[in-house]
Amino acid sequence: MAGVFRDRDLDRRGRVREVTLHDGFLRHKSFRWLKISAALSLAVTLGYFMADVTPRPNGGSWYGYTLGTIAVLLILWLTLLGVRKRWMTRGRWSLKAWTSAHVYLGLSLIVIGTLHTGFQLGWNVHTLAWALMMLVIVSGIWGIIAYAALPKALSSNREELTQTQMLEGLRAIDRQLHEAAQPLAPSQAALVQKSLDQNVFAGGLWRRLSGRHRGCATARALRGIRRGDGLEKVQSLLERKSAMLARLRRHLQLKAMLEVWLYVHVPATFALIAALTAHITSVFFFW
Repeated sequence: MAGVFRDRDLDRRGRVREVTLHDGFLRHKSFRWLKISAALSLAVTLGYFMADVTPRPNGGSWYGYTLGTIAVLLILWLTLLGVRKRWMTRGRWSLKAWTSAHVYLGLSLIVIGTLHTGFQLGWNVHTLAWALMMLVIVSGIWGIIAYAALPKALSSNREELTQTQMLEGLRAIDRQLHEAAQPLAPSQAALVQKSLDQNVFAGGLWRRLSGRHRGCATARALRGIRRGDGLEKVQSLLERKSAMLARLRRHLQLKAMLEVWLYVHVPATFALIAALTAHITSVFFFW
């Protein structure tokens, strides 16, 4: 999400020129939304301790209702980011500005939502809504960390190769292996064939995230086929394939780490909205 954004500007002669802005969404407008979020968090905290409520403000007090209303409106607005991404505009509500506001106002919900509870947590739908809110926020924090750190690692691992190019290189090695394995003994040829048949994408999400591939047929073929007796070419091809597989699997692992937070963030957001609906309904109709 952080990256290069292009804008248009006029030079002294009035000609339009391209301006490249290396200003990520976290730094947008000199941390404008961080400052707004911090000010909002400070204001509601001071209000919590200064409110004339006995005992301390909680979800059932006037101040608790105020904080709850702010929190719900913020949550509903934050969910609109997915819709906002469909339109590319510039200026005050550019996608970068909206994303920056999404991040920092989302973090302010830690303070607003927790003060709304009055620190009265239990086994009920109200605490469930708070817990889901925290899950959404924590998964979002992981997303920010992932987008800040992993793209550079992805680029370094690929060494200017695309995933398609890596797969094409792997298929080229497989074709050479198939030809080189023709004179092999049946037991050795079977090892190579298993390497050729194995699907590099097999194993699912958890295997990609762990980066562990204990059932790698190429690794078994390397152990079973030793140099000598004219097998140098097969061994060399298996070593090249093993190196290519390691790079491709690392690529898939980094991509999975970059995307896995969304498998938590998005479903948890929908669950949060459902819990908030139950929370609000129970407050207004059953209390």
